[in-house]
Amino acid sequence: MKLEVFNIKGEKTGKSVELPDAVFGAQPNEHAVWLAVKAYLANQRQGTHKSKERSEISGSTRKLHKQKGTGGARKGDINSPLLKGGGRVFGPKPRDYSQKLNKKVKRLARLSALSSKANNGQIIVLEDFSFDAPKTQAYLGFLKAFNLDDKKSLLVTNDYEKNVYLSSRNIQKAAVSRAQDLNTYEILHSNTLILSEGSIGKIVQSL
Repeated sequence: MKLEVFNIKGEKTGKSVELPDAVFGAQPNEHAVWLAVKAYLANQRQGTHKSKERSEISGSTRKLHKQKGTGGARKGDINSPLLKGGGRVFGPKPRDYSQKLNKKVKRLARLSALSSKANNGQIIVLEDFSFDAPKTQAYLGFLKAFNLDDKKSLLVTNDYEKNVYLSSRNIQKAAVSRAQDLNTYEILHSNTLILSEGSIGKIVQSL
């Protein structure tokens, strides 16, 4: 697949790049994509939720009333789950939600996501650029040149561009990622995938 290369003003540079069919022309595997997205979202969970159970509540252990004959429930003490301020029955405890995914499945999922974007015409190739200083307006102007200021976009750079990243950070629907850090969820979460010229080779190498 051959795509034209644009500059940050949205103008054609007269250059074009060939996207390898092995990476951008593969047959998408929906199940691999589902597994990769599920694992990514699960790995974002901290799992630090916790509530106190009966034995962890600070309170008197004095028996409130006799066991039988009152017509009410048999409450042992004020820490009982039946009372306000008592412990919680089977409450949440800290746990690890992370899921392991085989490397080959991750690779297949990324290939599927990239190929899906290419098939739908949702990839733009941009010549390599950088900013002299972090400036949100500069990044917003670049997005407006492609009519992407109100759409979700993901810019993939060859390497970490600090000023580019900081310029995009305050724009809600804009994201920036290095080619080697690209994952299936980020690709699918964006409406348009913007690839810098230098990032294409890194993406191919990483796969």
